[in-house]
This record gives sequence, structure tokens and C-alpha cells, in this order.
Amino acid sequence: MKIEFWGQEFKANMIVGCTGGFLIAVMSSMFGFGGGPFMVPLMTVIMGLPMYVVVGSSLLAIFFNTSMATARVIGFGNVDFLLFAIMAIGAIIGGNVGPRIAQKLNPLWVKRVAVIGLTILAFMLLGVIPTPR
Repeated sequence: MKIEFWGQEFKANMIVGCTGGFLIAVMSSMFGFGGGPFMVPLMTVIMGLPMYVVVGSSLLAIFFNTSMATARVIGFGNVDFLLFAIMAIGAIIGGNVGPRIAQKLNPLWVKRVAVIGLTILAFMLLGVIPTPR
């Protein structure tokens, strides 16, 4: 499939994207983590899309899985709606500003920053680095 974004054309293998997205959704639903840290490497490394396309696309891709998980959590009564509103505002602003900044930067540096962030997150999840409270 060919994708056009901001006047540039990219090719993406939809079979790889659908299969990877399905597996990520299943795993994130089973273990309770967000799919974003896994969707981004899928789309950048495996599918070969640039980071400024991947950010918004991954948000859309995990939207459906997140919607189902959110419905279940609301059903259990475990939602802080003030925190949700604050994070939603940040996601909307960041989703508009981030790709514009990333398009102006060298894609290699954008990927390096993403790798550093994911590595820090992994160490925090493993308990190697203490999480801020």
C-alpha cells in the first residue's frame, strides 16, 4: 500500500502491519501495558516508515485497543477522570506539535531519542531505575 503524507509517498506492507498490530493488541490486553512502545518499532524498523508518520499512526492504531480497555476499566470503576482530561489535552497538543518538530530533525536522531526513552522505560518497568512518585 502506498501512503502519502505531507507531499511525500511511502510504501507499507499491510499484511505485516495488520499481523503485528493484532499481536501487539493481544499482548497488551493480556498483560495490561500500552501498545505504543511496540507499535513504533513495528512501523519504523519493520515497515520502514519515518518517525513523523509513525507517531500519529501509532496513536490511531492503539486507539481501538485502548478504547476497549478503557470501557472495561470504567466498568470496574477504576478511572481518574481528571487525570484522563489532562492527559487527553497533552496528547492532542503533542500529536500536533511533535510530528512538525520531528519532520525538521534528522530521522536518525529522532530514532535515537526514541530508543533512549524506551530503554529508560524498560529499566523502570524492570525495577532497575526507581519510578518517580
